[in-house]
Amino acid sequence: MAQNQNVNAAKRAKNDEFYTQRRDIENEVRHYRDHFTGKTVYCNCDDLRVSNFWKYFSDNFESLGLKRLIDTCYKNQNMDLFSQHNSERAVMMEYTGDRDGNKRADRHEIDVTLLRGDGDFRSAECIELLKQFDIVCTNPPFSLFRGYVAQLMRHEKQFLIIGNKNAITYKEIFPLIRDGRLWVGNTPMSRDLLFDVPQNYADELIATRKEGSAYKIVDGTVKGRSQSIWFTNLPHAKRNRKMVLYKDYSLEEYPHYDNYNAIEMRKTVEIPRDYDGAMGVPITFLDKYNPEQFEILGQMATTKITEFNFGYPYINGKKKYARILIRHKR
Repeated sequence: MAQNQNVNAAKRAKNDEFYTQRRDIENEVRHYRDHFTGKTVYCNCDDLRVSNFWKYFSDNFESLGLKRLIDTCYKNQNMDLFSQHNSERAVMMEYTGDRDGNKRADRHEIDVTLLRGDGDFRSAECIELLKQFDIVCTNPPFSLFRGYVAQLMRHEKQFLIIGNKNAITYKEIFPLIRDGRLWVGNTPMSRDLLFDVPQNYADELIATRKEGSAYKIVDGTVKGRSQSIWFTNLPHAKRNRKMVLYKDYSLEEYPHYDNYNAIEMRKTVEIPRDYDGAMGVPITFLDKYNPEQFEILGQMATTKITEFNFGYPYINGKKKYARILIRHKR
């Protein structure tokens, strides 16, 4: 048991060392540009010298109309992208805009402050910083995602962050989705998000995993592949689009679950336009979810039954993939 726990801990640590590519940040943030005007942005899991979140927001500080940008990272003062976080002191970096007219965030324009603690986003020092800012943008450690989101909710912050797709089914996260307090971003859930990884982990991926599944090679560089998506509570246009439905319900085409009074949907596009009861849809439904068109009732995603989770779906005794339960609003 202890050995399995150590293996799982090591796996989580590796997932926490996935570093976001700039193009993925650019492709997502462009759908929220109006939300950033006059706002302060906090990247509380990033090192500005290597973080593409910092680079993007500092490079686009004026065009986004930002007021203030700061960055803190857990005990990380090394220039190496994949540091071991073993520095004695953590730092805070602050940028308030271009001062010399060259439209770049130069070193002399960035204010550096030593933190009293280790820079952990959960520390009292970083929480006090969090309270001062409007929007949080980062790729938090996947192993700490539940607590990270809980902290954002507790302090009522707007955010645009990356997390594992499976987080949708977490008992701490799904109620937020159901209640309209958190939703997926604009980037389709089916699109690959590739990440920079440490060289030793890249070597391990090549030696032990299959290309196209755990990693991809882009221009000769190994990129980690993760089931990652954007999570946010910032409105974006895709969330307001009404899904066009074309199918009609039939008993033959839409079987009922054995363990819940709902019909099965293999694909989101197969949602019938004329069925008023509960329907089970793939979690990728959230890509097209319009809260004015559909109501989320719960999910069928684990073996443990709770107030919003009704156990994995079964049809004729056969277990199906996890489903979100919805119904039409009309």
